[in-house]
Amino acid sequence: MEEKLVITGGEKLSGEIIVSGAKNAVLKQMAASLLYPGPVCIHNVPNLADVYSMLEVLEFIGARVKFKNNTLEIDSSDISGSFAPHELVNKLRASFNVMGPLLGRFKEAKIALPGGCQIGARRLDLHEKGLKALGAEVRFDQGYMFAHAPKLKGARIYLDLPSNGATENIMMASVLAEGETVIENAACDPEIVDLANFLISMGAKIQGAGTHQIVINGINPKELHSTEYRAISDRLEAGTYLVAAISTGGEIILKNIEPENIQGTFSKLQEAGVVIEMLDSKTLRGKINVKKLRPLNISTGWYPGFPTDLQAIITIPLSIATGTSTIKENIYEDRFAHVNELVRMGADIKVNNHIAVINGVEKLSGTKIVAPDIRGGAGLVVAGLVASGKTEVTGLKHIDRGYENLEQKLSSLGANIIRTKNISGESSSEENIKEEKKTETGLPRLYKIDK
Repeated sequence: MEEKLVITGGEKLSGEIIVSGAKNAVLKQMAASLLYPGPVCIHNVPNLADVYSMLEVLEFIGARVKFKNNTLEIDSSDISGSFAPHELVNKLRASFNVMGPLLGRFKEAKIALPGGCQIGARRLDLHEKGLKALGAEVRFDQGYMFAHAPKLKGARIYLDLPSNGATENIMMASVLAEGETVIENAACDPEIVDLANFLISMGAKIQGAGTHQIVINGINPKELHSTEYRAISDRLEAGTYLVAAISTGGEIILKNIEPENIQGTFSKLQEAGVVIEMLDSKTLRGKINVKKLRPLNISTGWYPGFPTDLQAIITIPLSIATGTSTIKENIYEDRFAHVNELVRMGADIKVNNHIAVINGVEKLSGTKIVAPDIRGGAGLVVAGLVASGKTEVTGLKHIDRGYENLEQKLSSLGANIIRTKNISGESSSEENIKEEKKTETGLPRLYKIDK
């Protein structure tokens, strides 16, 4: 039965949050574990639907997994095939990144074309270009990519766009290629750096991660070894909770962060009137320093630019800021799906040619809304927190893909938010909501795996 979040807005959020591990780093490290025919251990793994979906892919391929208390053990000793079917890969775009390690290890792979959030075109031609440059024969047929290479050889590969997925797949395939591979115009996101560091901890030879030129010197498979690794924290989750708190006029302390990874977000929030203070190397305090936030002009871009994944989140405080803001979306053409729901809540936003013009209003009003994707859904939850009255958010399957214990963390900050069943045609009474809160608050997240 579908679930919903019921939010009564108007509460000022204040308190501490421990930021979870970075989903977009962990998922690629899970794929990379397939390179080594033995056990690896990853710590700081968030308990998310996307992690569960990737685990299904790994188990189908033949890996043995154990996931408990945010620690994930993967043993790829007994993998005998290199095939990932449509019904699994379609759940999660990141699962397509098993292509690189499987091709590197087995010299062939057949992977279904990926699914994931419908936020716009995400090209596979750069994956194809890179793998072909390494010597693979690549073809597409009936919804699958087939790749085959008797031997992978290092090459110099220029990416037309700094694609994260293509950078990651090429980097993983190159680990066991013969000779040197150079990826030019590579993505340089923190998650790319973390994947490189994970691979290095397994024995790979990689330099330049975090810049637009990554150099991989191929090694013999026997040089790979087991590893125990801790993933970085999630800069997108950190940004989401920081924006949620300041949108309500509150103050938040975020722990377990890498502040250098979210400087672009910090600078824009400071421009709007937010004070950000580092309490130590992994902890920050954020609070609003003006009566109402000032408007902003934002243009999303590849890292280290303002992250497209926080575009929907930052829209919320700007919708109630003083004056007119603009957001230009440069990465994904369909990333304004949340705007229609915000307009239903009273926001004054017009989108044209990938630019949103946001005229600040006095307040938003709660209503029933639907999460269109992970980040748009999180943005709508923040909208519910600042809106007057009650907001009901459905489409939680999207939010659960990217946020660990969302309602529990927000409740700890003082939010009036609960998760309950969404029974068609039924509206929960106050008594039912209070009873749900007694039975559900503090329970484990939707996906808890111990295999």
